[in-house]
Amino acid sequence: MATTLCSSISMQARVPATRTRFSLQKQVSIFNNGKTNNNLSFSLRRRSLPARLQVSCAAKQETVEKVSEIVKKQLSLTDDQKVTAGTKFTELGADSLDTVEIVMGLEEEFGITMAEERAKEIATVQQAAELIEELVQKKTA
Repeated sequence: MATTLCSSISMQARVPATRTRFSLQKQVSIFNNGKTNNNLSFSLRRRSLPARLQVSCAAKQETVEKVSEIVKKQLSLTDDQKVTAGTKFTELGADSLDTVEIVMGLEEEFGITMAEERAKEIATVQQAAELIEELVQKKTA
């Protein structure tokens, strides 16, 4: 029996010189036996400008929701304030100390430890959820 490793893929690209950004999310199933039931293909062609491309497994919705709740709690946000996968911590008024406290709350809730270098890369709820799922999977492997 195959174990699903990734249920959707998130792709983000940025062309620094033009400040052009785009992102997409595609539902896929990637199994540990190397076979997939969906194909994902894309191309990014910029001949004159370098582009930065990031492709990663998108976190499960339940993880994103749990991270959103922790972020709201750590920042003392009201229930009517929306926190979604794409929400940046800075958009919520978080400074570097707030971000450290968010990371500590996430580590405690999910029973994981984030390396400082990786934790510094987290800017959005989605990025936090993706890193959490990666660390949880490594911990249980």
